[in-house]
Amino acid sequence: MTLRSRARSLTVVAILLAGAVGLIGSTQTWAVATLADGDLPVSGGIAVPVLQPLMLTALALGLVLTLVGRLLRYILGALAILVGGAVAVLSAPLIATPPLSAVAPAVTERTGLAGAEAIADAVQDVASTPWPVVTLVAAVLIALAGAAVLATAHLWVRGGRRYTTAAAAPRDERASLDAVDSWDDLSRGDDPTR
Repeated sequence: MTLRSRARSLTVVAILLAGAVGLIGSTQTWAVATLADGDLPVSGGIAVPVLQPLMLTALALGLVLTLVGRLLRYILGALAILVGGAVAVLSAPLIATPPLSAVAPAVTERTGLAGAEAIADAVQDVASTPWPVVTLVAAVLIALAGAAVLATAHLWVRGGRRYTTAAAAPRDERASLDAVDSWDDLSRGDDPTR
């Protein structure tokens, strides 16, 4: 495997893998709020509402990187850094002690209470799970893979070029046409009767 194909494969796989892990993490329990009537699990999608769209963006970036030319690779690499950075910034505060704002939508849905003071009175404790850390690692991997795209994009070979065909050579008008040649002309979109 050459450096060109290895750099491309590693960065694309890293972005896809990290995006998938982050998307799975968004459905898992990130925090557990202790209320008077029991524990309330809060998923990553509730704690960080933009987590799922950002991880879907990372997955799309990974797939599109396999198809685009050099200029768009640089743009998508920079976008991957931004997506990874945004997810890291949004998930880092939930690692140690999640803020009440992360569990507020779930508490409001369960108790009907709204407002910062009412939620603060209802929540006795908030504990974190390992999923914010897992998602933070995935976000860092996305950002690093985006940086690798920026560093190696000039080495990549465009994926679609191996499937293009050379233009057909003009045929000699004096040569006789047989049935196969006529069908080939029709397949290319040429009218063999002209």
